[in-house]
Amino acid sequence: MATGTSHRAAPEHTHPDDVPVLTALAALADPVRVQLVRELAASEDWSRSCGTFDVPVGKAAKSHHFAVLRAAGLVEQRDEGPRRVNRLRREEFDARFPGLLELVLRGD
Repeated sequence: MATGTSHRAAPEHTHPDDVPVLTALAALADPVRVQLVRELAASEDWSRSCGTFDVPVGKAAKSHHFAVLRAAGLVEQRDEGPRRVNRLRREEFDARFPGLLELVLRGD
């Protein structure tokens, strides 16, 4: 393996256009995932690695939560060296589910 390359597989992403509404709602029903989404919404794209989120779960559970968010079309991830960085797919998700993300971010 070449120096600087990751040994893990690149994450798979689901486009929001391919996400059923119940999948989106289920992803946003968990408080840890809502916290991840809110923190991403307050951050610049690609500025947060997975380890920078202060959520009350271990590393494996956090990975699972990010996988659920990817499958729901909410999050896109890419590897930058040893770090996996994230961005909220706000524009794409809003086009598929207008207003849903705004309600979640508002926190009423």
